[in-house]
Amino acid sequence: MSTLLVASTGGHLRELHRLFHRLPLPDNDVLWVTNDTVQGRTLLAGQEAIFTRYQGSRNLTGTMLNIPVARRLIDNYHFSHAFSTGSAIALSFLPMAAVRGISCHYIESATRVVSPSLTGRILRWSPGVHCYAQHPSFPGEVWHYGGSVLEGFSLVPKQTSDVRQIVVTLGTWRQGFRRLVQRLIEIIPNGVETLWQTGYTDVRDMPIRTVPWLTPHELQKALRQADVVVTHAGMGATLDALEAGKLPVLVPRRQAAGEQIDDHQVELASELGRLGLAVAKPADELCYEDLLSAARWKVCQSGTLPPFGVRPRSC
Repeated sequence: MSTLLVASTGGHLRELHRLFHRLPLPDNDVLWVTNDTVQGRTLLAGQEAIFTRYQGSRNLTGTMLNIPVARRLIDNYHFSHAFSTGSAIALSFLPMAAVRGISCHYIESATRVVSPSLTGRILRWSPGVHCYAQHPSFPGEVWHYGGSVLEGFSLVPKQTSDVRQIVVTLGTWRQGFRRLVQRLIEIIPNGVETLWQTGYTDVRDMPIRTVPWLTPHELQKALRQADVVVTHAGMGATLDALEAGKLPVLVPRRQAAGEQIDDHQVELASELGRLGLAVAKPADELCYEDLLSAARWKVCQSGTLPPFGVRPRSC
């Protein structure tokens, strides 16, 4: 094996998978390592992959339990490079790989617009680990801008902005997001077909029919058929919508409401709104006109993107 690719499932894996063909890999001989989920097994079908236990966010125990897996793989394979987009699983692999002389590269999630995650703050001090941001304005001399998963998207106006089908997807984050569901129940008119993928959000007391989880293929099909996609401001769900040709309506989870561990989703929604790649609104300000605004646009993708700019400087 030449290259080790490591990422937690969810948005982190989606980002690394989208960046994969832009990375300066010595060849196509790669091994993926991610959590054992339906998303991971579907996205990496046909690839050589190792599936590990789910670590959770800021879970020291989970990180420690994956260190023996990292040691075994690094001892048994001859890696020359290692790349990770986080999150905690990067702490299990990259420092050890760097000590073994492997060229290690940590790409901070595009959800981090103004400051690094806890994983990023730790890895920036790890000798031999090269650190990259996906936003040019990211502060700090040790963080290099190499490119972004958000590159290559553009908008074209649609001839009609009818809203007949809506997909609501709350991602794989384990904290609930009832505020968004309740607001949408209030503003979506009767007669509009709505698919609710609510994940870990408990909505059993609400007057809607939900599907906690769709398979990745089912979700992709639903997104392509929808007129509007409403989601939290997670990078995985955002990329799903953009790649399906939809301008997403992004509603950020808030730390104060117990919906996230910090307010990085607020920062991402604001940035994507500024770039014109989302209609971004807080849950309590969301209105039906926001859904109509998103329905007026189609998202297109560029066929050719520049290589991700890896630089030979460590954190």
